[in-house]
Amino acid sequence: MTPDVVYLIRLGDTALVAGQRLAEWCGHGPILEEDIALTNISLDLIGQARMLLDEAGKREGQGRTEDTLAFHRDVFDFYNLQITEQPNGDFGCTIAKIFFLSAFQFVQYKALLKSEDAFLQAFAAKSLKEVQYHVKHARDWVVRLGDGTEESHTRMQAGIDQMWPFTGEFFGDDDQVEETLSASGVAPLNASLQAEWMNIMDSVLAEATLTKPDSARHFKGGKTGNHTEHLGYLIAEMQFLPRAYPDATW
Repeated sequence: MTPDVVYLIRLGDTALVAGQRLAEWCGHGPILEEDIALTNISLDLIGQARMLLDEAGKREGQGRTEDTLAFHRDVFDFYNLQITEQPNGDFGCTIAKIFFLSAFQFVQYKALLKSEDAFLQAFAAKSLKEVQYHVKHARDWVVRLGDGTEESHTRMQAGIDQMWPFTGEFFGDDDQVEETLSASGVAPLNASLQAEWMNIMDSVLAEATLTKPDSARHFKGGKTGNHTEHLGYLIAEMQFLPRAYPDATW
């Protein structure tokens, strides 16, 4: 695959897996309003995934569609960030995941507004509006829980601590994809986004009276097809119907 196709699939898989995992909260939110909010964020992410995977299939030119890429690849052919496949945990853990990922997507999509690739530029312009809401929603909950009761503070800090080691993967670049695309003005280097993302973390965590974890230990590998044990179960559930009835049409 060409670097731009790999990049599109990485973005698309990250949005798809994040949306699928978040959809598990449907009907289980702590309050009705939040149940609806989490479901809407999930739908936003799946909508982003559809656009990205559809474009990736067209550029690849091998007849694969958004549905083919979503439902007929094996687990090690997915290139999502590992944080998206982690179990939801309690509400504080889920909010930490949404906050970390959404803040990264915000700075990434903002940088893509300057892309020399017309599709990526248009995608970023459309999706940035959604991601801004995701960041605000998660940020409000981080502050509300972190600066709330002793119990909510403890649970929010636990979620932050548990998800933080997966954030290091956000800022990795490789010479065959990001470095190549950056040289042609198509996509930013992920490393160049770290300072802005960290500024958001510092500001919000301080307001929430939460402690920023030590950044020395990080997990990585999702963007190259190396995943935790959790993704296989998620993909199996997501792909069951299309795999069981491959000829079915709506």
